[in-house]
Amino acid sequence: MIVLENNDVRLEPLTLENYVHLLEIAQEKDLIAYSPSDISSSDKLLDYVKLALDGETNKTTLPFIIYDKQKAQYAGSTRFGLINWKNKVLHIGWTWIGHAFQGTGLNAPMKFLMLQYAFETLKFEKVEFRIDERNQKSRKAVEKLGANLEGVLRKDTLMNDGFRRNTCCYGILKEEWPVIKTTIFKAY
Repeated sequence: MIVLENNDVRLEPLTLENYVHLLEIAQEKDLIAYSPSDISSSDKLLDYVKLALDGETNKTTLPFIIYDKQKAQYAGSTRFGLINWKNKVLHIGWTWIGHAFQGTGLNAPMKFLMLQYAFETLKFEKVEFRIDERNQKSRKAVEKLGANLEGVLRKDTLMNDGFRRNTCCYGILKEEWPVIKTTIFKAY
């Protein structure tokens, strides 16, 4: 079991036992408004977790539950997904944290741990982030991490309300990581 941890955050494997810590957070209004996923009820959250764990079984995802060490509370969930072992490319995404944890500085130490693991432990060549074009908050957060906008996939994802979103594709390459690590993430 992989646990990623620093002074601010601990990313523990998401399981059928610990996901219950997310039930209250998942009910928050507009938490994942730009996601094609649905976690709005306990049954839907359970289905979401089961799907993530199926991906883990198939070695295409690695889901985590986020524990904010400063607040001593579970904050949300994130994962590595669409893991392509042959080409050494994976996505970081499916990230959602409760409103009380947003804007608190939790994202940077969490993403640092994930990027460090992807590049330094897994030895992957590239990390990608895919974000709804309308989600300016998440786009700015990923840009602050040093990711480059590589393009926009037009109308590629069907949302729960029937809307077909455009998806912005961001990436960080292995050779970019050392500079990003020592500049943007120098505090970690």
